[in-house]
Amino acid sequence: MNKKIVLKSLLVILALAFIVVQIMGMEFYGAGIKAVLLIGLTALYYMSVEHKSTYFRLFLIAFTLGAILDFIAWTEITSSQFNNIIYYYLVNSLYIFAYIFLVIKVLIGLNLKTLVRKLPFHIIILLVLDVFSVIVISETTENVLNPTEYLLEFVYNSIVMILLSVALLNYIYRDDIKSMNLLIGSILIVFSEVIQLAYFYIESSNTLNIMCSVLLVGAFLFFYIHSTLKNSEPIMSAYSDELKI
Repeated sequence: MNKKIVLKSLLVILALAFIVVQIMGMEFYGAGIKAVLLIGLTALYYMSVEHKSTYFRLFLIAFTLGAILDFIAWTEITSSQFNNIIYYYLVNSLYIFAYIFLVIKVLIGLNLKTLVRKLPFHIIILLVLDVFSVIVISETTENVLNPTEYLLEFVYNSIVMILLSVALLNYIYRDDIKSMNLLIGSILIVFSEVIQLAYFYIESSNTLNIMCSVLLVGAFLFFYIHSTLKNSEPIMSAYSDELKI
């Protein structure tokens, strides 16, 4: 049997198992399955995609390392508070770098001069919405976290919102199936992160945790589909200089 088919089948089973254990409130096992799921997805990307993007690979690797460290932190939940703080900073920093790599991956495929010239009002509106959203979202943790942790969360939320804005501009710029999958994945990531924030700092409801998990699985499904497709000619190509793909 084809190795890729076997791996895809295992990933589907793992994704369902991840959601089931989250429904049952078994977060320790959920963290472990999430790590294995991301390792498998990274392996599938290497096996399935012929023309690999360096930055998408870095995105997968950084996010997978974050998930692995997150699981290790769960196994050492009774360790010293100092160790837990170290894991907190390491895991979140890896996720931040993962999203940064994904943002860079999108930006290098765009002609920024063309975007600024053709979509100035879109960019301004997105910047205003990003600033407003990040401030509102981050304020939910202001009274819970210390200044350093709050700064990390602020940066984290900023990068996630930038990813959504860049994905939207990329879709407007290209208007193809590949960019649409990236945009949908980015939307799901934003909702997943916001719900996770509410779960951690506002209300520890298992319903929120389930919603976050389902959205995360959906996001990576669309990201993977995006990675397997080729870009079509940008609809703004008539106004573009030479592009990096």
